[in-house]
Amino acid sequence: MIEDSEIKTTTSPFAIRPGEIKVFDGKDGYVSMNQIIQKINVGHINDLHFRIMELVNDFEFITSRQLFKLLEKENFELKSQDKLNNKLEQLVKTKILTRYYFNSEDGKGIYRIYCLEKMGKYLLNSRGVECKWQPTDNTKPVAMIKKRLASNQLLISYKEKVQAFDSFEIKVPMNAKQMGKQFKATGGKVTLSKNGKSIDFIFEVIRREDDWQKKLAEKMKLYKDFYSNFVAMDSGFRTMPQLILLCEDEKHMAETFREIVVNGLEIDKINLYYTTDLRQNSSTLERSLAEFKLDPETNKYRMDNADIKLLA
Repeated sequence: MIEDSEIKTTTSPFAIRPGEIKVFDGKDGYVSMNQIIQKINVGHINDLHFRIMELVNDFEFITSRQLFKLLEKENFELKSQDKLNNKLEQLVKTKILTRYYFNSEDGKGIYRIYCLEKMGKYLLNSRGVECKWQPTDNTKPVAMIKKRLASNQLLISYKEKVQAFDSFEIKVPMNAKQMGKQFKATGGKVTLSKNGKSIDFIFEVIRREDDWQKKLAEKMKLYKDFYSNFVAMDSGFRTMPQLILLCEDEKHMAETFREIVVNGLEIDKINLYYTTDLRQNSSTLERSLAEFKLDPETNKYRMDNADIKLLA
């Protein structure tokens, strides 16, 4: 498999493209549970297939490359991406998983997205694995799916590349107490630990979807409420977590910062950091975060790369 640092693209595969739609690439027709049980009995569906189902259930939407990286970390002997793709094809044919790709004015997407099908839910439930999947989950729009895929890449990169990595959480419920609303950090949470101390990073994924500026303002109001009223153990955090905005590209970081400043949505209690999808491809994440500072000479904001030793 090509290493992240060897990828030479200038545009994130998880950026929003003009006129983009999600296209079904799964299997039609009927598969009975008896047929699937027979495949399990003869070993055609084994523990590796079940682990794939569990990961797809956890992440909701995921690419085969992302699955390969996660399984490789768990010491499964996959041999190659093609071998994994063959196993995914088995699961799609038996309607345990289903598959989509994106199509846009620029052409057909280069990767497939996997998610659960009803047979997958039945099999996971049979093993006592909590599975809240329902058919309507697979109807989610392109922007929501791309946010999940961008988040997956970031969480996997932290797990692979940061020595202080402790754990990650995909879905992080948070409370805006004054507004009386619960919300989720769309990019999940990473916990880093070193020398007996730990810190939580929470990530919000920003995409250039329709009305993205309005959606950003609404979400930042929730975060502003959370931080302004934070006390220990709010939403399960012992100390105040660090918020990082995951943007599509370098220009998008500046656009996002401008929207926050124009709308007066800065958060006083923290330094707000920014990053992009492609910054996660570096061999080290030590300089993957950026912040905007006011230049005293020009009285204009400039973007600086933050040097975060903890991310080495």
